[in-house]
Amino acid sequence: MTAIRTLCFAVAAFSSYAALLYRLSQARRSWRDGAYRALIATLLLQCLTFTMGAVAMGGGSLFGIGNLAVLIMHLAAVAFCVAAQIILLRWAATDEAAARGTRYWLITGIVLDVLLTALFFLADGPGRPMSDFDGTSRPLLLTYLLVFIVSQAVPCVTIYRQCGPYARMTDNASLRQALRMLSVAAVVLFLYCTARTVNILTAAAGVDIGVWKLASNVFSASGIVILSLSLINSLWGPPVSRLAEWARSYRSYRALHPLWRDLYEASPDIALEPPGASVSDLNYRLHRRVVEIRDGWRDLRPYIDRDTHVADGPGGATGSEAADDAGAEARQAFAEAAQIRQALRAKRTGSVPDHSKDAGDFDDRDTDNFMAEVAWLTQVAAAYSKLGRAS
Repeated sequence: MTAIRTLCFAVAAFSSYAALLYRLSQARRSWRDGAYRALIATLLLQCLTFTMGAVAMGGGSLFGIGNLAVLIMHLAAVAFCVAAQIILLRWAATDEAAARGTRYWLITGIVLDVLLTALFFLADGPGRPMSDFDGTSRPLLLTYLLVFIVSQAVPCVTIYRQCGPYARMTDNASLRQALRMLSVAAVVLFLYCTARTVNILTAAAGVDIGVWKLASNVFSASGIVILSLSLINSLWGPPVSRLAEWARSYRSYRALHPLWRDLYEASPDIALEPPGASVSDLNYRLHRRVVEIRDGWRDLRPYIDRDTHVADGPGGATGSEAADDAGAEARQAFAEAAQIRQALRAKRTGSVPDHSKDAGDFDDRDTDNFMAEVAWLTQVAAAYSKLGRAS
């Protein structure tokens, strides 16, 4: 278990140093910003915390004092939590509120570090075996461990409670993403605090929970990795957002294919260029697919029966049941899909309905932007495919 715990500390330390190095690369243009300096201080304390954690796993003394690495790790962790609170205040609060909150957290951090140092030496921390810091029945050392856990759990709760409202307040997409990830990190680190408390109390009671002791280390490393990613989201956030946008566009492009294919077969002139499988210029191809679906739909207007409903098409009962389970928008999508399917049959047979729609504009559904248009046509295409499978 010692090897796994050391690995968890190493992973947390590596992510912390990676975040620190990236942020230090921005020092020339950002050093005058107080929030940036607070961020650098936080990352330095984060690095110190988990470096000392890895050192402590080796046992022995540091500077001739037994278990000093453990004490430094805990003191740095308290300071790290305080610095994280200050960063959050500087990101989201007004200058006056941030200054007031900063003073409060600085005083709280100093008091906690002094208290932990006093308890450590009063409990003969330098002379205790390393295993006692996993949990012990000795009152002073047990108090030391529980005070440390409370010092970590309370900031997790406050950060989680603050991140949600602050994320909704800001118009900065990058900051909003960072705050949301920070709230996830707070939840995972609170789970670390919970698991660590279980470890301490079960050890104090003489109960061995075996491999479950490692849960706290896994939660700690996972939470710190998420936290580090949230602090450097300006590095990875934009590429990930672009990748997610590309994936959404590709799913829409593929989802529209069955509807586009049947409209293209009925009206080949809607295609500006021969169809191809390449998605190298996906944004252009998605725009063309939307335009061509609308053009093919418009060509069908003389064959669209105004009186056609979902139940009129093949497998209409199934389509109607699915539409009833959805909202009004889904019902309209099924109705449009049923009309398109009926119109394609009518065009193939050359039968024009008595009450057809004219060749005017699309008065049934008027979306106000391209992405809304894609979303709407994707619903229609999905309903069209369901009606085809039902038939």
